[in-house]
Amino acid sequence: MGTLFVVGTPIGNLEDLSPRALRTLAEASVIAAEDTRVTARLLARHGLRRPMVSHRAPVEARSLPRLLEALERGDVALVTDAGTPTLSDPGRRLVAAAWEAGHRVVPVPGPSAVTAALSVAGFGGAGFCFVGFLPRRPGELRRFFASLREVPRPTVAFESPHRLRRSLRVMAEVLPDRPLALARELTKLHEEVVRGTPAEVLDAVGEPVRGEVTVVISGVVSD
Repeated sequence: MGTLFVVGTPIGNLEDLSPRALRTLAEASVIAAEDTRVTARLLARHGLRRPMVSHRAPVEARSLPRLLEALERGDVALVTDAGTPTLSDPGRRLVAAAWEAGHRVVPVPGPSAVTAALSVAGFGGAGFCFVGFLPRRPGELRRFFASLREVPRPTVAFESPHRLRRSLRVMAEVLPDRPLALARELTKLHEEVVRGTPAEVLDAVGEPVRGEVTVVISGVVSD
């Protein structure tokens, strides 16, 4: 019975790949990769070549039986293009199926845009809430921001660069005075962190917005 290793990979800066993650990838019988081309480049940087199975969101159900068979013969490493698998990335089905089949599932922690953005936002609170991507429809987005009016903990979300300015405008209407931090292209060459009210952040971001975006919304501050 093999072990499924859930491996965190760099979200930008390739130096953030841990020695343990590198060893796990080198020793795995098979790597389940969101995009085999992206993972192949990461491996090549370290002089590695390993068998890979595409495990993208649209084909998770199709690749699942093959990966479970691979786990019967040896260890499998699960990776996404960047960051930690299953956090708004593929992998949840494989992790659940591995548990159900009796395999060990072991985390190999690594970079995460969620914790990286939280670490520089400077917002306190009793824990935090990660909600994945912000709602796409304007009405749902407005209701989402309204639901945060009395929430004491920070909320972390991803957003598409193409929808970011619209989302900030909606937030400026619903939560005009609520501080937020916008982290863009974390650990990459053009990394940027902007902090302020929704209107201030909207004024600070360029147009068009490019790159991966993580938003940290402060919890309500009690007197």
